[in-house]
Amino acid sequence: MSVICIANQKGGVGKTTTAAALAQGLSEHRKRVLLVDWDPQASLTVSLGYNPDGLKLTSYDVLTSVIRNNGRVAISDVTLKTDNPGIDLVPANIELSQAQLDLVNAFTRELVLKEMLQPVRRDYDYIIVDCLPSLGLLTVNALSAADSVLIPLQSDFLAMKGLALLLTTIMRVQEKINPSLEIMGILFTMTNNRTLHSREVIEVTKRAFGDRIRIFDTTIPTSVRFKEAPAAGMSILTYAPKSEGADAYRLLTEEVLHEES
Repeated sequence: MSVICIANQKGGVGKTTTAAALAQGLSEHRKRVLLVDWDPQASLTVSLGYNPDGLKLTSYDVLTSVIRNNGRVAISDVTLKTDNPGIDLVPANIELSQAQLDLVNAFTRELVLKEMLQPVRRDYDYIIVDCLPSLGLLTVNALSAADSVLIPLQSDFLAMKGLALLLTTIMRVQEKINPSLEIMGILFTMTNNRTLHSREVIEVTKRAFGDRIRIFDTTIPTSVRFKEAPAAGMSILTYAPKSEGADAYRLLTEEVLHEES
């Protein structure tokens, strides 16, 4: 059983797309997956066909129950089914934005998500946590609960510049809270290998980090399909199963499974 955190403090780099597609890819290999929406924007919840505003219980209710130690809401109480019987979802909505404040004074505040997930760890082969674009307490909780972190990175220089800050945060979590946390790898998203800029960013990143951090062989291409799929409430592998983007995420799934084995 493995907990994978998908993190990058920059928004719009394909974290949610990657979470949904990787879950679908793993389920095609008969793996049972729990997706955890850990972002108040609730993009993952929306992209799997749920309206966040209409939900009575979300990940925030479990978080507050753990902080207050009242046992009122367990993670199984908020878990939703998806169209794929092999994938379940712990949804989020805007209420989760309050969690940053709630966590400040919480006992063992960095370990709340780990405690939330503990009762269901044996029910799944993989738990995938889709983080918000921030390096605050919610992301630190995700890193503390995870076995590995996958970093989606847009292939442009501005996105690459923030990578060092994220890696510093990961190293601090490894040193202080979760020594077994591993960096699974950097995944280049929104690539256009026909442009010199895209190729240069990948090369510079490999030179700067490649000796320390795995960089996935798979790169995710730019495609309008990635914007259409969430609007249809599906992952790219379900919405456009024969597209170049779906093929890329299937290759990524093979790499993840190989890494885990």
